[in-house]
Amino acid sequence: MYIPLVTRSAYSLLKSTIRIHDYVQNAHELGYTHLGICDVDTVHGLIEFQQACQKVNITPIFGVSLQYTSQVTKEEYQIHAFATNEKSYRELLMLSSYKMTNETWDAQLDLDHLTLIIEEKNEWFDCIAQGQDPNQALIGPAFDSSRLFIGIMPKHNSSKDDVFYSMIQKTTIRPIAVEPLTSLSSQEALTLRVLEAIATGEKLASTTIIEKQAELSASLRSPSEMEQLFNFYPEALENSHYFTKEHYIIPMEQAYLPKYPLEKQTAAQKLKELCDQGMQFRKVHNQKQYEERLAYELDVIHKMGFDDYFLIVWDVMDFAHRKNIVTGAGRGSAAGSLVSYLLRITEVDPIEYRLLFERFLNPERYSMPDIDLDIPDNHREEILLYVKEKYGADYVAQIATFGTMAAKMALRDVGRVFGLSQSEANRWSNALPNRLKITLTQGYQESKAFRDLVDMSERNQLLYQVACAVEGLPRHVSTHAAGVLISDRRLWEIVPLQMGNNSIYLTQWTMYAVEAIGLLKMDFLGLRNLSIIDDTLRGVEYLTGKPFTQEMIPLQDEATYSLFQKGDTAGIFQFESSGIRQVLQKLGPETLEDLAAVNALYRPGPMQMIDTFIARKKGKEEIVYPDPALQPILQPTYGVMVYQEQIMQVASTLAGYTLGQADLLRRAIGKKNRAILETEREHFYQGANKNGISAHTAKVVYEYIERFADYGFNRSHAFAYSIIGYQMAFLKVHYPLAFFKALMQSVQHQPKKVREYANEAKRYHIHLLSPAINSSYTTFSLVNPASIRFGLGGIKGIRRDFVQAVLDERKARGKFTSFDEFLLRMQSTHARFLKEELLRPMIQIGVFDEVVQNRHQAVEELPGRLQNLEFSAGSLELLQMMPLKVTQVEEYTPEECLAFEEEYLGLYLSGHPLDRFDKLRKPFHVESMVDLIEGNYVKILGAIKTSREIRTKKGEKMAFLDMVDQTAELSVTVFPELYRTKRTILEQDGIYLIEGKVERSTFNQQLQLIARKIERAEDLLATFTKESCFLRITHATNDPELLQHLAEVLEQFHGKTPVIMYYEVQKQQKILEERFWINPSTEALTKIKELLGNENVVFN
Repeated sequence: MYIPLVTRSAYSLLKSTIRIHDYVQNAHELGYTHLGICDVDTVHGLIEFQQACQKVNITPIFGVSLQYTSQVTKEEYQIHAFATNEKSYRELLMLSSYKMTNETWDAQLDLDHLTLIIEEKNEWFDCIAQGQDPNQALIGPAFDSSRLFIGIMPKHNSSKDDVFYSMIQKTTIRPIAVEPLTSLSSQEALTLRVLEAIATGEKLASTTIIEKQAELSASLRSPSEMEQLFNFYPEALENSHYFTKEHYIIPMEQAYLPKYPLEKQTAAQKLKELCDQGMQFRKVHNQKQYEERLAYELDVIHKMGFDDYFLIVWDVMDFAHRKNIVTGAGRGSAAGSLVSYLLRITEVDPIEYRLLFERFLNPERYSMPDIDLDIPDNHREEILLYVKEKYGADYVAQIATFGTMAAKMALRDVGRVFGLSQSEANRWSNALPNRLKITLTQGYQESKAFRDLVDMSERNQLLYQVACAVEGLPRHVSTHAAGVLISDRRLWEIVPLQMGNNSIYLTQWTMYAVEAIGLLKMDFLGLRNLSIIDDTLRGVEYLTGKPFTQEMIPLQDEATYSLFQKGDTAGIFQFESSGIRQVLQKLGPETLEDLAAVNALYRPGPMQMIDTFIARKKGKEEIVYPDPALQPILQPTYGVMVYQEQIMQVASTLAGYTLGQADLLRRAIGKKNRAILETEREHFYQGANKNGISAHTAKVVYEYIERFADYGFNRSHAFAYSIIGYQMAFLKVHYPLAFFKALMQSVQHQPKKVREYANEAKRYHIHLLSPAINSSYTTFSLVNPASIRFGLGGIKGIRRDFVQAVLDERKARGKFTSFDEFLLRMQSTHARFLKEELLRPMIQIGVFDEVVQNRHQAVEELPGRLQNLEFSAGSLELLQMMPLKVTQVEEYTPEECLAFEEEYLGLYLSGHPLDRFDKLRKPFHVESMVDLIEGNYVKILGAIKTSREIRTKKGEKMAFLDMVDQTAELSVTVFPELYRTKRTILEQDGIYLIEGKVERSTFNQQLQLIARKIERAEDLLATFTKESCFLRITHATNDPELLQHLAEVLEQFHGKTPVIMYYEVQKQQKILEERFWINPSTEALTKIKELLGNENVVFN
């Protein structure tokens, strides 16, 4: 019989096209009963391979292909090592781990139990050929011959009597039939060659592409075909039986639970002690409800064997607290645990907020606990290193994940190998719809531009075919954003490892594989928003001179809830999108309960309940409960089922479920298993009947639960994350300077977000200062109670090492007193940075304003100064004496300075071209681009950055405008009818008021505006500034009926003169919408004066 043994899967990165699922399925269909996997150096795919094989009753055979250097011949050889029992399996893991973690790995080879297949070129034969003693070889006569084979391949058929066969006959090595596989189809030779070229960065010549296209690769063939292929060597086929006699299956779902180091106490005793201390700290001791809940949770935790796990999580969080590292309020269902709250793992009181422990840890269903720890992303490495030092390097590892070739990456990689230029590659990428997880096949079906490009030539069709073949293949190994393993056993014995970051090992397996074998994954998620809180708290201390911590933030601050009610939540975690801001404005949240509900409802599915929720909160709709018994459960959410925990409480109250059983019901409904649902339905009806609930009510409630399960949200998670959002909002309200500095610093490499937040900071009357040579640091810094200064690292094109060199020089020798002195000091230590292209932008945006009087003059003199510097011999006096052949020039205009800021900082800092049109905002109800909501009709005020004119199928001209305001960028589509009338007034950098409908682009999923009306802002401003009509509304005329009549008159005589109403009693002034502006004709003025009186109508 023949067994495919030496098969490289796609986990041999960029060396194979074989996807494990396809490999196993094809082998099953061909009739194989045993199947091998043998990737290069690693064993990434073992668990996935075993699971796939077990589904179709195929016996998996685990192997790895490795190169080692002979201590005798000093040459490299490749061996294929296979596991056939538990001992050899452990050796296999160890062997791969040594290779991936140690440069001298082959000095530690342990092959005591592994079965080996060696190749035609091998250490034993070379020792004989070189006259060396083969007994000294690692793999020679001394090796156990019962576990040693030599691979016979189809190519050996043509040389049956050569030296190779002669050598086999002189040794005890047994032959075995082997055909190495890297593809399932014989048509993939070109694809394999392209993968190789991607790995090496090579470009393939057209002739190579054509040759490889015609070449055939080894493929997976049926057992009968392979037996026919190897009929020249029956013994080699017969020896495959060796791998059917003994095999090893990796045990799943074992419990490798970590142990917390203790000497005089048990884990349960230590946990109880810490919880009792937590009762005191949280000030809930001697409260019966808390004591009973604690006793219950500790009992469940102990019975399930998780005492040590909670201690380890506590230990990590305790380290963070001792180091004054900001931590999150919790994440996921862990916030439902009182033990977690008492240990300060979470910051949400589960009793106060009615959170359920069984949603986190169900005593009626054994599953691993899952406590996710949120920590600032800039402190994650510090915490990981602590864990490594505490529990040991061999017991801690981060978890691997794989970056795969998504559609656009596949196109770019294959295009590069095919020799595409950058512009050609961009054309391919831009033709593909910009949608998350889109495939190349979908792109071909949906995009005519992409189809046309593919069909343009045979070369393009071939490029597309190869890109489709590699799409989805793993390309590189990376580190899971959060996952960490801590084990009670040395990880080398149970999971394959590779080198990670900061000397912390990285598993070769993904989180699905490590969890499948029973290892406990913990998530240490670096959260940017916690870094913002952390940075803000430090800023508050810097500004006030007093420490300020998360614990000092009250959860019932009126000003903070006012911010939410106004929807002023730019930069606030979970509440930042324009859509959720609109919901906040409608709802007017007053409590944390309200914020959590918004957090839970504002997502696909439950959005349909938002209007009902708001109407009931506002008293505009009656609150209805399916049964009076459910009122205590649904009252906090106005009768609307919002949370998964409410399902559990309803099932418990109405049908007598335990909370553990209710959690199982929740899970079953979520999985939509019809058989289970029917069983649970009967269970629910029976329980309701026992509780005296009518059959009709039981049916109504159960159907309500089933509908809700499609969109129910985890209440614990909603509260935990709402607390983080609330804390950020509190800091924004009370400490805006420190908050915006931290916020902009967190997005310093995202110019669009910096621009958005900078504009938001200006609304809070915060001054944003340009980078300055003697005041700036790398990033943003607090200057005084009202100002934030930009950092030198935020200037486009300025190297990080140059910025550091400037800061080091300033720290070492003080501030720079002149531009010449700056040049001389930098020349003495970092002369390589003194280049015109680096210094010019810095001058143009004002970095040297402290030492330069005229930016334009300094730029003109720069080439001469740099030339003179070469001859100054380090003398400032000499440098200042040397002449500069430049005439005096005028300073840059304000418009030029703004243009430099936009070019090199990504935003207008000292002003904005749109600022002078601010008068138009209120009367025209202009909305900022960042606040636009899909489906709304709006007016925007913006400048055209670029425009693109095209022709429709009918040959008509239309345009796409890329526009920008102070907050964001927006694409505006101008269809032919409007474009015909406005084409002549549209110009680059022109500023326009555009009215239209906000839609989402089907191409890139970004918001765009479909223009209905376009006006030059300059024209509107000219009209606006000529004359305005002021109407004084006195106490006598402030009558709703009279004002309604006035509105009708204004609309009747509509014109271009703005109307401003002054309310005398309130002393308030209001500019009316543009539709109420008038044409000041005699008839119009007569009617208005009749309503308000002559003295109350004034033109100015």
